[in-house]
Amino acid sequence: MSGVLFVTGIGTDVGKTVASAVLVKALQASYWKPIQSGVAEGTDGQRIRQWLGQEVKVYPEAYRLQRAVSPHLAAREEGVQVDLKVVHQAFQNIPIADGWLVVEGAGGLLVPLNENQSFLDLIVSLHVPVVLVSRQYLGSLNHTLLTARVLEQAGVSVAGWICNGSYESNEEDLEKWLPWPKLASLEWTERIDAAWIEQQARQVRLQLLMGQ
Repeated sequence: MSGVLFVTGIGTDVGKTVASAVLVKALQASYWKPIQSGVAEGTDGQRIRQWLGQEVKVYPEAYRLQRAVSPHLAAREEGVQVDLKVVHQAFQNIPIADGWLVVEGAGGLLVPLNENQSFLDLIVSLHVPVVLVSRQYLGSLNHTLLTARVLEQAGVSVAGWICNGSYESNEEDLEKWLPWPKLASLEWTERIDAAWIEQQARQVRLQLLMGQ
């Protein structure tokens, strides 16, 4: 099997990089963060390698922006214009015929990339399925269902969703209301490491096998 999964979330700091690491482990995939803000504070590619080991293939970003803010703001401050054609060219140069590639976005679905386009525009233009990450907190039902509505209206294919954390009965409600399979429910941990990621990855492998 081979393919591409684009990891997006219901907002910032909802666990997209952790979910990406779990998917990389479950699928023995490569990893790509096309647009990275906050390079000065470390990159998500570096975190993936820290958790999974240096042998994991991490492809270089199309854009590396210094400040940890929305890409369009970071790019504006650096005098750079994020161009989807540049991202597309970098994507075309990644060999995916022989395995899986996990692509991670930044922030939420409608985070601006430039003055006119968002991550949703990038996803639609790449024609790849999405995995939606929902971190459970007060207000996350609204954020999750709004994101789901936008994905549906845009005609984006969704492979499934990952629940990160728990808040009262939110997870059970989302299982009823979201039209896609739940790939995993990530357990809370004080320390993310390879053993914890492997444990979570087993859920994803099982769900994917059941969906075949």
